[in-house]
Amino acid sequence: MVPHLTTALTGPLLDLERHVMAATPKIERWFRTQWQEHEAPFYTSVDLRNSGFKLAPVDTNLFPGGFNNLNADFIPLAVQAAMSAVEKICPDAQRLLLIPENHTRNTFYLQNVARLVSILRQTGLEVRIGSMIPDLAEPMQLDLAEGETLTLEPVVRHGNRIGLADYDPCAVLLNNDLSGGVPEILRGIEQSLLPPLHAGWHVRRKSNHFAAYNQVAEEFAELIDIDPWLINPYFATCGAIDFQARQGEECLEHHVTIMLEKIRVKYAEYNIDAPPFVIIKADAGTYGMGIMTVKDPSEVRDLNRKQRNKMAVGKEGLQVSEVIIQEGVYTFESIDDAIAEPVVYMMDHFVVGGFYRVHTGRGVDENLNAPGMHFVPLAFETPCCAPIQLTNPDSMPNRFYTYGVVARLAMLAASIELERTEPAA
Repeated sequence: MVPHLTTALTGPLLDLERHVMAATPKIERWFRTQWQEHEAPFYTSVDLRNSGFKLAPVDTNLFPGGFNNLNADFIPLAVQAAMSAVEKICPDAQRLLLIPENHTRNTFYLQNVARLVSILRQTGLEVRIGSMIPDLAEPMQLDLAEGETLTLEPVVRHGNRIGLADYDPCAVLLNNDLSGGVPEILRGIEQSLLPPLHAGWHVRRKSNHFAAYNQVAEEFAELIDIDPWLINPYFATCGAIDFQARQGEECLEHHVTIMLEKIRVKYAEYNIDAPPFVIIKADAGTYGMGIMTVKDPSEVRDLNRKQRNKMAVGKEGLQVSEVIIQEGVYTFESIDDAIAEPVVYMMDHFVVGGFYRVHTGRGVDENLNAPGMHFVPLAFETPCCAPIQLTNPDSMPNRFYTYGVVARLAMLAASIELERTEPAA
């Protein structure tokens, strides 16, 4: 039942896993103290890369789609975690309004919305779906696979509260990442809004997240006595980029040169025989848009028109003017000979499952979040949050536990990041 997984098992990763397994009581106690000081996001997904010598997060999403890709056997974990999250925010909650992206034809995304609604309803909440599709004046029913349907209803506002024409919710859950900005109807409402408006990509920056992750990784590495580089990718930023006008290329070339050299030094330290690479991507963005792999500084000088056009535009056609240059982390995992990377899902501060993002047309040094990808749910004999078999770090539950630890570090970084971010006006 467990997907076939192959990993280049070199010393450092096994050593990292042994450290994690041996320090499990210390780690869980440390996480408990952290969640006393910081508020966990309502839900989070984290993209990980496992290179055999390094296991690190490369992206953290605070408006995760893809709940439909989770193993159905583990939905009870998500229900329990959602109960915990709802009790903190609105203990007497009875009604919740879910506001998704404005997609009506992306059936995979709509299946995610349906799964999310199902999870939330199993907590005892009444859940309805409010849509911000422009000009939507009456309920719209969408047909999904296997006879399922979703009903989208226009969001209305009365004073400082939003809801539906006949529905006044206690809390509002966004599954819309606000890339295009904050709709006026959401500003200044008195209900609990999850995640907060300043978690949206109109404000949020990946570089701020990884700055917070630097702090978390350093503290955690000291806790279990490891090199923080084993769980933390280097990064740098460039602002004032205009790919189409070829402005900012010097900044890119400068940071790519420095970062490749830093990675070479680490590769030499760990006897890693592989060419270092970096990933350049929009500092504010999602959906895997505006991403490129670079192994030589000259590559950012010699972008052709097609490459510049690809990098220049993000989700909703927004112009990319800021980028993050991130250390590339190889993935040496595969499923049925296709390159794969784990994505871990959390609600409140609990791991609730995940899946492998798989791409038959991409290499070990490329972004897998691209057209042609598919998903394989993580399947476990035991919950991924329960480590067993301490003598064998390569056992499936142990690897998934380690994934969960690193993903929770990224979630903790997201909590700190949001605390540091100015709320949206």
